[in-house]
Amino acid sequence: MTIPGNLLYSKTHEWILINGNAARVGLTDFAQDALGDVVYFNLPEPGAAAAAGDVIGEVESVKAVSEIFAPVSGVVSAVNARLSESPETVNSAPYDAWIFEMEGVEGIEGLLMPGEYEAFCAEGVN
Repeated sequence: MTIPGNLLYSKTHEWILINGNAARVGLTDFAQDALGDVVYFNLPEPGAAAAAGDVIGEVESVKAVSEIFAPVSGVVSAVNARLSESPETVNSAPYDAWIFEMEGVEGIEGLLMPGEYEAFCAEGVN
């Protein structure tokens, strides 16, 4: 399992790259591995406001449909349309295959540092 040191992580297995008051969000390596082969994304709409913990989209794999949560509060400013055409990209490159970007980001206090996320995943209760 890969856990890049330059990202923050949620307990719902989204990674977050913070850039000022903006953020880029994707699914972690742990999440894509648990899901198996990803076949579809229901992406959020640009302009949609979300609070940390809100369901903001869905990812479908050969195993199940799972919700995607907003790891922080903010407004969706962009989505990765490439995932509509090639959802499997998240399996081969989870940290390049971002799902959406947010602006006006708040609530990063509840996110995990890389070491904390690794320990959380190792607990096996997620």
